[in-house]
Amino acid sequence: MRQIPDDLARAQEEWHAVYLRLAARPGTALRRRLTRLSSQVLFHPYWQGRRTAARAALFAPRWGGRSRR
Repeated sequence: MRQIPDDLARAQEEWHAVYLRLAARPGTALRRRLTRLSSQVLFHPYWQGRRTAARAALFAPRWGGRSRR
């Protein structure tokens, strides 16, 4: 599997940070930022033709390399 591109990893990290800030203090600007970041992550060209295993690789470092189930 190819390495996850830096811009995709940064967008995911920023998404997580914004999500935590939004949870602590709701606001329209943060919600809009989270929506834009979600689009960047979900529709990144890296995902074209890839299966869910590639998407799971993006989240594995955050989950400690294991499933959350």
